[in-house]
Amino acid sequence: MNKVLKQWLKKSYIKIILILVLVFLNIYILTYPPKIIGNIIDLLYDIPNNGNEIYKNIFYLMLTVVGLFLFRLPWRTMAQNQILEFEKMLKDNLFTHYMKIKMSNLQNIKNGEIMAFFTKDSNEVRRFIGFMFNKTARIVAIFIIATYSMIKSINIKLTLISLLPIFIATLFVFIIKEKVEKLSSIARNNFSKLSEFVQESTNGIRTIKAYSGEDDQIQEFEIKSKKLRDSDIKVSVLSNLISTLTNLGFGIGMGLSILYGSNLVINNEITIGDLVAFNGYITMFVDPIIWLPQIITKFKLAKISYKKLQNFFSLEVEEIKYIEERKGNVLGDIVIKDLTYNYPANIEVALKNISLEVKQGETLGIIGTIASGKTTLMNLLLRLYTVPRGKISIGGIDINDIKLEDLRESICYITQEHFLFSSTIEENVKLFRDGYTADEIIDSTKNAMIYEEISRMEDGINTVVGERGVDLSGGQKQRVVISRAFLQKSNIVIFDDTFSALDNKTEESLLKNIRSLTKDKTCIIISNRISDIKSADKIIVLDDGEIVQKGKHDDLINENGLYKKFYLQQSSKIDSEVGDLIG
Repeated sequence: MNKVLKQWLKKSYIKIILILVLVFLNIYILTYPPKIIGNIIDLLYDIPNNGNEIYKNIFYLMLTVVGLFLFRLPWRTMAQNQILEFEKMLKDNLFTHYMKIKMSNLQNIKNGEIMAFFTKDSNEVRRFIGFMFNKTARIVAIFIIATYSMIKSINIKLTLISLLPIFIATLFVFIIKEKVEKLSSIARNNFSKLSEFVQESTNGIRTIKAYSGEDDQIQEFEIKSKKLRDSDIKVSVLSNLISTLTNLGFGIGMGLSILYGSNLVINNEITIGDLVAFNGYITMFVDPIIWLPQIITKFKLAKISYKKLQNFFSLEVEEIKYIEERKGNVLGDIVIKDLTYNYPANIEVALKNISLEVKQGETLGIIGTIASGKTTLMNLLLRLYTVPRGKISIGGIDINDIKLEDLRESICYITQEHFLFSSTIEENVKLFRDGYTADEIIDSTKNAMIYEEISRMEDGINTVVGERGVDLSGGQKQRVVISRAFLQKSNIVIFDDTFSALDNKTEESLLKNIRSLTKDKTCIIISNRISDIKSADKIIVLDDGEIVQKGKHDDLINENGLYKKFYLQQSSKIDSEVGDLIG
């Protein structure tokens, strides 16, 4: 966050200085009308002799109004532009940093909190900077210039007596500022919790409706919404208290200025015009007194958000550290030696002493129990998490010495989430990579057994799918995602539980196409179904993070192990389903 602020200041410091100069010039010109009006009042005692002077002062008054317009318009425009520039720079840096953060650092951050960074937190910081330009700079200028004008032009004693209650009220504001910070922090946390709940509910709306959970979700939302409302009310009450104190101080100051000022007029120490001018200067303090509690509140909110953003920006990003830079497509030979791994902050070991070798052109099948480490192993192959040195090599190179971009360009990973973006089918198939011809994209959908269904859609390959592919069925989403494997020129292709929503006939045809695709590539198929991996050159069985069996399908079904157990369970299930179908 500090880096973003410095970057913005470095880029915009000349414009910021110019804005501040215009603010001070604006306030300086603003001190002239009270003095001019005071002069006119004093001249009204002898209109016949002072007529020309009165007209001259009226002309000066009109001139100051024009001057205020000329200085205020560019100042406000420039200030707004710089605020928007800062907001853009902040959000650009936020998104860029988020894209590059290590997966291990994102594990404990909820989606709702990340959304709050881009909405509430960035907006709070932006609003405070806006207040700095539009309010704080003017407050400083008014206190300096108006106070100086009051002392120099009118009476120092009158100035001190009138401003004393205002400064005392301001002191009380700063005394209770700590309470504002605590309540603001509670309100911010309640907002994050509500955001997380709303996002979770929108993502799981189908499940909620399927289980008739609408009423429970509504009730939970109302509870969280009430907490947010209550915390916001407390912040609002405290802010109103600050406002009341400052207005009280201002009212007392105005009263004292009239009482003591009238006495000075009677004693001929100042004129009535001077008293009118002095009260005009006093009214210049009205807006600053009203703004001050707002600025304190904004500062407290911005300070909390600033710390949140600073902590987010301090999360470590994926840095490419390699002994010797190696560029280009990575060969597909994979060797894993005695790999043991556990996720950061987790006590339980995710993988234990994993050793295996897959040559380019071979297919590895992986099956195992739930949470046995299958996906963890793939995450390490992609270096989504830090890999211990000397444990994984690809193409004879330690995975830590391969340029990260080259590594991931050389691996096509079809994940089990089957995630689709709210874009066209074509964009989802290409997925951030250009340079493919229309024929290549169509061929990939044909190989993935989805082309015919796409061709029946009104817009064909240009059909826009809904959020997360909601407009497509589970099987259609899977096949659109699988199309990427037939399009991307990668030496390593990984299918992570990719065929679960497909019928047997489609699956069989698709696996045949995959075998043709991967005959010269390294292919890894992770599945809980024997039918998906039985043709693999090598099969490993994972249980509790360990490889408990290795071999080919025919060998493994003859062993009394976990693989045979899976095989018998699935065979019994298939026989039962067939029996139900035939009566």
